Amino acid sequence: MSEVIAGITVPDTQLVREATALVREATDDTLFNHSRRVFLWGSLKAAARGLEVDPELAYVGALFHDLGLTTAYGTKDQRFEVDGADAARDFLLDHGRPAREAREVWLAIALHTTPEIPLKLEPDVAVVTLGVETDVLGLGLDEISPEQRAAVVAAYPRPDFKNRILRAFYDGMAGRPDTTFGTMNDDVLAHFDPSFVRADFVGIIQGNAWPE
Repeated sequence: MSEVIAGITVPDTQLVREATALVREATDDTLFNHSRRVFLWGSLKAAARGLEVDPELAYVGALFHDLGLTTAYGTKDQRFEVDGADAARDFLLDHGRPAREAREVWLAIALHTTPEIPLKLEPDVAVVTLGVETDVLGLGLDEISPEQRAAVVAAYPRPDFKNRILRAFYDGMAGRPDTTFGTMNDDVLAHFDPSFVRADFVGIIQGNAWPE
């Protein structure tokens, strides 16, 4: 039987059940509940904006979007967003979804910390960013009614979430600081580690091997 939260139906399919099991095993309560809320917030905002999304793709995008922060799926040589995107793409292809759909979910996850661009792409890409920006940054809360907010948070609570998600970000990226260059993620490393030195874009241009 499908679960309905704040008017949003969580698909009751084999793909969704297996995605839930995979992510539940890899994540703690903070990341798991955050990922479920991202699906719900994104779905609510997509509906409010008249965007048609595939519920299964929206669910996998939301559930996998922070999987790269975990020890099971994180790497040392690429951005955590790409780790999660790769895992989601492979998961969808293994479950028989078309390459085009797997690519859209890959983009949804890979770009979810890149402002503006995902919202200009297909709804199945945009929906993840809509959910993430709501849960982490509090953007556009006026698009979601107080009753809807209360229903989602009752189902998936967010105790001390601001501090816990920042710590999850840091723990997932501290071992690969170079991958944060050019992203907002270096803000997190600088917040937790006073010795962290950001790569400087201007310095790279001025100091590169071209002779002029």
